[in-house]
Amino acid sequence: MLSTNPFDSDKLREECGVFGVWGADGASALVALGLHALQHRGQEAAGMTSFDGQAFHSHRGMGHVADNFENEAVIRRLAGRAAIGHVRYSTTGETALRNVQPLFAELSLGGFAVAHNGNISNALRLRGELNRRGSIFQSTSDTEVIIHLVATSEYRTLLDRFIDALKQVEGAYSLVCLTNEGMIACRDPLGIRPLVMGRLGESYIFASETVALDIVGATYLRSVEPGELIEVSDKGLRSHRPFAPQRPRPCIFEHIYFSRPDSVLDGHSVYNVRKKIGAQLAIESPVEADLIVPVPDSGVPAAIGYAQEAGIPFELGIIRSHYVGRTFIQPGDHVRHLGVKLKHNANSALIQGKRIVLVDDSIVRGTTSMKIVQMMRDAGAREVHMRIASPPTRHSCFYGVDTPERAKLLAAQMDVSAMNRFIHADSLAFVSTEGLYRALGEEGRDEAAPQHCDACFTGDYPTSLTDHDDLERRNQLLLQEGRRA
Repeated sequence: MLSTNPFDSDKLREECGVFGVWGADGASALVALGLHALQHRGQEAAGMTSFDGQAFHSHRGMGHVADNFENEAVIRRLAGRAAIGHVRYSTTGETALRNVQPLFAELSLGGFAVAHNGNISNALRLRGELNRRGSIFQSTSDTEVIIHLVATSEYRTLLDRFIDALKQVEGAYSLVCLTNEGMIACRDPLGIRPLVMGRLGESYIFASETVALDIVGATYLRSVEPGELIEVSDKGLRSHRPFAPQRPRPCIFEHIYFSRPDSVLDGHSVYNVRKKIGAQLAIESPVEADLIVPVPDSGVPAAIGYAQEAGIPFELGIIRSHYVGRTFIQPGDHVRHLGVKLKHNANSALIQGKRIVLVDDSIVRGTTSMKIVQMMRDAGAREVHMRIASPPTRHSCFYGVDTPERAKLLAAQMDVSAMNRFIHADSLAFVSTEGLYRALGEEGRDEAAPQHCDACFTGDYPTSLTDHDDLERRNQLLLQEGRRA
């Protein structure tokens, strides 16, 4: 099987998106719509769990939201005025139906369903401890650790058990949970992953992004604050703050790539921020050129900002087909090249004889950038310059982003000059970390107390990385034992 999307294979991928509705007739239909709006956050699988006041109902499947929830019979089976849903792109756990969320369990205090965006960085250690205490896991997902911690907690109420569980986990989580008594939404104390709250009539809605509220006609109320836990039931809405206050560190890559451009994140229009990043990039790394060309689709807003600041025409020099998924043909060099052209093709009439600036959001492995540069040269470009609307990605993410191991990150192995030679461009430049912060309205990065999680650029991880550190220690011991042998 040959993927015909040569660009998306070299992108950082968000793990998932969550959406929950409490107190609305036909809640499952609203969740399906909300998940459609969050499809960009996970295309591997989709799932939903509803509660009708008496029983829980679940449907989970591999593939896109439309593959699973376009059937009216499925929506009717997901009865009730409360429902939560999830779209998944796995960063932990195998690609299998047993890992598709929401995960659900019947606990001693009733049913408990959870949908999770993020990654628990001490899940393997916790899982080992729970296994030794007799827990039997049904999935390989880090999210299931939360269910077992709730199940084994000695606190009396489900809410207190849930808080007890969260106090044992490290890493990033935005959670929407459904119980017999109500719905719970919460963010980790650093607010690494996003979560917002809205209102539709008398119902409450929680979503990973504001665009999902827009799709269902809900009014945006506010973000769920870092470390906040919101409980919604027939008794109303209650906000809890069970964690010690910490300075928030929301993921800065949400502004660069993950969030949809029509979302609002931490009070900022994602689209406008991306344009400002592009403008900052033009100020920092100008180049004489004839055209500014975005790498579709994620490079478009930054390319517009670059073009406006530089006074150089913006043109769609690469045309993307949105109707090609995968081709079931045997890959060979020639056929693979043709498959690439099915998805993205150079607009040769524009490119021929021109000096062009390609604007993209990031470089991960570098293989994508190399293909794009060659595509432009094949189309007759006289010069090809590359400008990247993020700093070099030198470090892996452990907070819910599918990042290659560090050895496969091009910027971790090469400086910018070597990267430029690798992709065969005439020049290559990245926006600076300070410039990125300025695009967000900050004076710069506060080195003593950074305003965002930017670990993929700086290596400054805001939490402990227990599982990663355990693995490093084991590898070192194995290496030492091998040397002694």
